[in-house]
Amino acid sequence: MISLTPPVYGLGLHTTSSQLGLSLSNFVTETYTKTWDLDRQLSNYLHQYLQEFIQPKTWQAFQFIAVAKGPGSFTSNRIGMVTARTLAQQLNLPLFGISSLAAFAWFHQKNYAINEAIFVQMKATRGQFFGAIYCKNKQENCLDIILNDTIMMPEDWEKTLQGLNLSCQPLITPSKLGMTASSVLELAYYQWQEGKRPHWSEILPFYGMSVV
Repeated sequence: MISLTPPVYGLGLHTTSSQLGLSLSNFVTETYTKTWDLDRQLSNYLHQYLQEFIQPKTWQAFQFIAVAKGPGSFTSNRIGMVTARTLAQQLNLPLFGISSLAAFAWFHQKNYAINEAIFVQMKATRGQFFGAIYCKNKQENCLDIILNDTIMMPEDWEKTLQGLNLSCQPLITPSKLGMTASSVLELAYYQWQEGKRPHWSEILPFYGMSVV
């Protein structure tokens, strides 16, 4: 007899920019992502939109939650992280924290070959950049980290790229990143498949320095 395993549902939140992004999927037949341009109204509408977004499902339908952990807007990042941690705690679910830069890289990963460097750049304050460098692994189900999320001056960033002999153009993040909530969820799902089940208390935001 063939054993039918029920699908795994995950919920992804992305609040680190001016655009709220929510995504849910069972990674087989159903994937749904929606964005809202809320900017400073995030705290007023997040819970309302989140409750409406998951319907007709209930919270008990989900096996894990994923959240973009930054870098990005300090206030928006904090709101999303607190919400995700609270949900994971109350529902007793694993919580995955995914870099905003990694999610943006994964959003564009189909344009890159295996082991090809993908470097992402985000504007910070005081003339600095957030930067990270990844490459798609051979299984094409994850990103290997060449340079983890960091913040530096433009000249130091250029030296880093030159030292790695990278001459291609960076992916520069836009002001709205909510559309990459689906990538946050996908990267979390690959970790889920590896057997990882992080406790909500382990997931911390990466603030760095605020973009806004």
